[in-house]
Amino acid sequence: MNVGIVGLGLIGGSMAKSIKVRTAHTVWGVDLDAETMTLARLSGAIDGPLTDETLAKCDLILVAIRPAAALKWVETHAELIAKNAILVDLCGVKRNICASLSPIAKAHGFAYIGGHPMAGRERGGFVNSSVDLYTGASMILTPDANTDMIMLEKLKSFFMDIGFATLTFSTPDEHDRIIAYTSQLAHIVSSAYIKSPEAQRRRGFSAGSFRDMTRVAHLDEAMWTELFMDDADYLTEQLEILIQHLNEYHDALAARDAEKIQALLKDGREKKATAGGN
Repeated sequence: MNVGIVGLGLIGGSMAKSIKVRTAHTVWGVDLDAETMTLARLSGAIDGPLTDETLAKCDLILVAIRPAAALKWVETHAELIAKNAILVDLCGVKRNICASLSPIAKAHGFAYIGGHPMAGRERGGFVNSSVDLYTGASMILTPDANTDMIMLEKLKSFFMDIGFATLTFSTPDEHDRIIAYTSQLAHIVSSAYIKSPEAQRRRGFSAGSFRDMTRVAHLDEAMWTELFMDDADYLTEQLEILIQHLNEYHDALAARDAEKIQALLKDGREKKATAGGN
């Protein structure tokens, strides 16, 4: 199978490496950064550049760039995509991108489905991509009325072959609502938490808790701003819930109410046990 990958950063680069190590598929890749293209070729992550000619040969196209750029790329290249090809975007939000790409795919005769690999690192770029990034991870897909079982079976085999443990099916709306909590809110909390003046004086006083809370504060602010804006309604809702809960702790501490603090902590521990580890 010929696989085209648009964007060879952390997500696309890891896809390319995983495909080349774990399968016999041919990988064509493209990235705006010339150094990334050179590294991808030299490391064997791609067989060659994704050009107009090689794009027409692709059976599967993975678009691993930001939502606005992904839409622009598909609009520009839709005429070159084969009728029997499947296009999967790997963007971190789904409502806007799926609503935009689905009619383009239908108009040009190729198959499309939204996707989001549940794996990542705080540092992006091809240099941080890994053949093992997706090992044991969940791959979210958002089928719609144009999705058939044959396409889903092909994608299941493909994603399982490159290391994913499960496929999770969702609607774009459900995806964005839950991701606002499980991913986007965590990045905002980490970014806000590191802004305390004590962060500059913490050396010798921090361990695992500080490391875990601040890990994703090292982010690509341009990319995350775009994701936040695309999901602003659900993310605002989650922030309001968090602020409400933080105020409960604040008020109990201000009142020196040990009984209330213990009750809040117990409630959190019990909810963590119910929610599970991941």
